[in-house]
Amino acid sequence: MADLKYYDVILKPIVTEKSMNSMADKKYTFSVHPNATKNQIKEAVEKMFAGTKVVSVNTMNLDGKNRRRGNTAGKTSKVKKAIVQLTAESPEIEIFSGL
Repeated sequence: MADLKYYDVILKPIVTEKSMNSMADKKYTFSVHPNATKNQIKEAVEKMFAGTKVVSVNTMNLDGKNRRRGNTAGKTSKVKKAIVQLTAESPEIEIFSGL
């Protein structure tokens, strides 16, 4: 397993209609490093966003999609997503506050 620092774990937030609806329950969706564990994701969220406390982390591994360009076929990269549940007392994550 790679030695990941907390700033390498979270790649980007995922902003979709479904993820925006779950923000009312203090659930935030992120694209994370494929080798990151749940403990690493929890630690990264708590360090990157001050004052947040994580209750649970749910992860899902998504395989790459099949793509063709002419006669050449291939696959896109694998992706790992994490849904992070914050405590009721935690402040909202500021990345999502303006959306």
